[in-house]
Amino acid sequence: MTPDQIVDAIAALFEGEGAEDYLGEAVSQAQHMLQAAALAEREGAPPALVAAALLHDVGHFRGAVHGRELMAGAQDNRHSHQGADWLAPWFGPEVTEPVRLHVAAKRYLCAVEPDYFDRLSPASVHTLGLQGGPMSAAEAAEFARHPQAADAVRLRRWDEAAKEPDADDPGFEHYRPLLAALATAGPVPPVRADAAS
Repeated sequence: MTPDQIVDAIAALFEGEGAEDYLGEAVSQAQHMLQAAALAEREGAPPALVAAALLHDVGHFRGAVHGRELMAGAQDNRHSHQGADWLAPWFGPEVTEPVRLHVAAKRYLCAVEPDYFDRLSPASVHTLGLQGGPMSAAEAAEFARHPQAADAVRLRRWDEAAKEPDADDPGFEHYRPLLAALATAGPVPPVRADAAS
């Protein structure tokens, strides 16, 4: 696939499943991800981190990876890891690793910043419990040593703030050139058999 075809495949997810609700939040999945990218861009984040903010929840899309069983299920669906793995044939670790670590970053922030938990939406509080709760001191220390930890924490803060139903942020096409510039040709990751259901 060419970079443009890769971006087309991602755009199709935003236009299709992206219109669905976002795990009980007041925004759609696409609105949430676009808001996160806009927040990153406004803060002057490097292009790869803007892309990570835009793509951080791609693991929730059935057409990409897994489905959205997290709110109804008894355990975390590991959307952060699955999304990062799905993106890896096309994007480098400067994009995929903040995506992979954004759930861990929530657990980390709840452990090291006493007031962070109070900023979580009810849906985010619910998923925190399914994702393992706040990190232990040892887990937090290990997370902080990761080379992409700082970027993951920045992404997590945008993630938590990107839930405003009336935000007027750029649409997906605004990010097309950025994604195409970062994408590399690679094999098409497998799509789950139930993607069309």
